[in-house]
Amino acid sequence: MSELIFEERADQIHVKGEGPFKLACNRESLAGAVSQRACVFCGSRVVLYPIADALHLVHGPIGCAAYTWDIRGALSSGPELHRLSFSTDLQETDVIFGGEKKLEAALLELIDRHAPKAAFVYSTCIVGIIGDDLQAVCKKVSAAKGIPVIPVQSEGFKGNKREGYLAACKAMFTLMGTGDTSDIGPLSLNILGDFNLAGEIWIIRDYFRRMGIETVANITGDGRVGDIARAHGAALNVVQCSGSTMDLAKMMKEKFGIPFVKVSYFGIEDMAEALYTVARFFKDKDPNMLERTQELVREELAVLYPRLQELRRDLEGKKAAIYVGGAFKAFSLIKAFRHLGMSVVIAGSQTGTEEDYEELAQICDPGTIIVDDANPLELSAFLKEKDVDIFVGGVKERPIAYKLGVGFCDHNHERKEALEGFVGMVNFALEVHRTVMSPVWRFVPRRAGNRPDASLACGSVEERS
Repeated sequence: MSELIFEERADQIHVKGEGPFKLACNRESLAGAVSQRACVFCGSRVVLYPIADALHLVHGPIGCAAYTWDIRGALSSGPELHRLSFSTDLQETDVIFGGEKKLEAALLELIDRHAPKAAFVYSTCIVGIIGDDLQAVCKKVSAAKGIPVIPVQSEGFKGNKREGYLAACKAMFTLMGTGDTSDIGPLSLNILGDFNLAGEIWIIRDYFRRMGIETVANITGDGRVGDIARAHGAALNVVQCSGSTMDLAKMMKEKFGIPFVKVSYFGIEDMAEALYTVARFFKDKDPNMLERTQELVREELAVLYPRLQELRRDLEGKKAAIYVGGAFKAFSLIKAFRHLGMSVVIAGSQTGTEEDYEELAQICDPGTIIVDDANPLELSAFLKEKDVDIFVGGVKERPIAYKLGVGFCDHNHERKEALEGFVGMVNFALEVHRTVMSPVWRFVPRRAGNRPDASLACGSVEERS
């Protein structure tokens, strides 16, 4: 393995087949390593802000407000208040004398101006240091304005992104149990951990509708405060991004007795199994549920498979690298690449657990590099070592790929193409094919010397064309 690996990071990297599997994870990032992982505040903001009819106010310096709607392509079918970014913009005098008055004034003005159904107030590192009492200010404003004003204890230095997920779940949980559930039927569920990137939650909701199931609340893509308040009336919680919302599912089970299932909507097998898992849960209440689900899957696969076989002819034998936020995506992506005849030679995540990585190691091929909480130095070294054809990641990984002359597929918050569901598998395959097969890669330095016409790499534009 590369000599560029920090000694302190060695136990967070494993090559399958080189000794028994053991991978350290879920610990603080190594200082100075410039981890790809985000902070607690980012984790909370990513989960909560797709709630479209709520006000989202960042209490802290203006720089923290960079985490806005545009870092995640979460779409709304109605209100778009979540697309506006608000900050108290704490200055030096606020740090010295406290920012509570500034926070109260900001909340009162914004609530009057935008009439939100609720307000979330995010604490940042500096707020945790100066000791502003968010809870007291939020309670006071809530009483004055008659809407929930919810503090999100998300000081960035408290841990890593996973701690932010927990802070978000605790904030949302305060809404639950306050809404009317009298009109919710027995065939009902909540969708947890889907953020409606490129409208994906609408695809999944349509599948459930065709199965005969009502979706009570989207948590949180295209989310509404009122739906979250009545989410406790659903019969089942379906959890996709388990890292971000599993804590909420457990809280709801403990207080309201709602069972939950873990699923993935990416790839063929996992999407089909997600629908079958839900159908099996409801089959006693609706004996025809499983039959309808099977028909739905057959219809979708009849369109999907011919397209995949056509694309596979070009992609057979190509190599891919994966580095994503939650490890659950990596499982589905490995299976998806196998349908395209491609092998995954690098697989990692920012927030995977020990259980996640053990499962990941089981489905990876021998020689695959498995990494937790990587940094740009490591990722660059691995990409060059494995000579990959495409790198799947997010906004922070894109520059690494392009600087190395490697194809890139955005599978994170910023994507504009729906990749969930059966139609999402087609979109993913098309994007991979267009990227890997692009003629531009013939001219990058790492590949130019391997071509029969390598001399053209140094020729004129006319010669290359």
